[in-house]
Amino acid sequence: MSCPEVHPYRWAGAGTVPVPRRDKSRDRVLPFMTTAVSPTRGEGIPHRRSLPMYLCHAVGIVGPFLVPFRWSYVALAGAVYAVRMLALSGGFHRYFAHRSYKTGRGFQLVLAFVGGTCAQRGALWWAGNHRNHHRYSDEPADLHSPRQRGFFWSHIGWVLSKRFERTNPELIRDFARYPELRWLDRHHLVPPLVMLGGLFLLGGLPAAIWGAFVSSVLLWHLTFAINSIAHTFGSVRYDTGDDSRNNALLGVLALGEGWHNNHHHYQSSAALGFYWWEIDVTWWVLKLLSATGLIWDLRAPPASVRGGSRRPAPASLESLP
Repeated sequence: MSCPEVHPYRWAGAGTVPVPRRDKSRDRVLPFMTTAVSPTRGEGIPHRRSLPMYLCHAVGIVGPFLVPFRWSYVALAGAVYAVRMLALSGGFHRYFAHRSYKTGRGFQLVLAFVGGTCAQRGALWWAGNHRNHHRYSDEPADLHSPRQRGFFWSHIGWVLSKRFERTNPELIRDFARYPELRWLDRHHLVPPLVMLGGLFLLGGLPAAIWGAFVSSVLLWHLTFAINSIAHTFGSVRYDTGDDSRNNALLGVLALGEGWHNNHHHYQSSAALGFYWWEIDVTWWVLKLLSATGLIWDLRAPPASVRGGSRRPAPASLESLP
């Protein structure tokens, strides 16, 4: 039996994300952003609190030299990376943050759990902060702008900062109403620990090191690179009013996420590569899932949007329940 559709809202137009309405004072930090306020340049990183991240990096970098080498372990790391990047790109980003397609509640939970194995907190935290980024892209209130806070802060500093550890449900009210998503958000360590345990049981310590830690380090930094590199290096096709760039290398390595200027131009599209030569593996996988009926109503940029040099006028979206 198919799951019910989980989008009880009226879509008012393309190119928008469902977040609270923007205040006209561009530099003002709004009340609903009290758990995501703008940091100050040079804000210190809490190193003691960041020890788990440091330890994971140490295991991911040194660990492969402490176990026997096999090409099958490299293949395992690549496969686990691909599955999780697809869940992050197609699930956390294009579904939870931008609602660029629809699905049932069951597959929605699958996307949240598999995306949770990326160890980037829960879908509610991730998507809520991403919506905030689009609302204030490269302005003082942007959580991770290289222009405002520097390259290191935009890449990983904001992730380690204590001030961003809590989920603000006001940024993600449409999905925060689901108890299973709230549970995964509170217990965001469960999915990556389940993955780690499964890899260890199936392949021992080498599988755990390569499949969990090596792939995680790669996944983290290619994800973080969209916030840092894709707002610093690359080409600009559209006037989006921010520093977003199209970066072909990231487009390939991050399975389509590198077409960042395209994405900022038309945020509601499930396709980030607007032309056939812009490789977007996530879009191809979403098309396959659409053919199976697991997802539907995939949004793609119309020709008028792809051919326009300026950002489409944002359509208003009614406040969500």
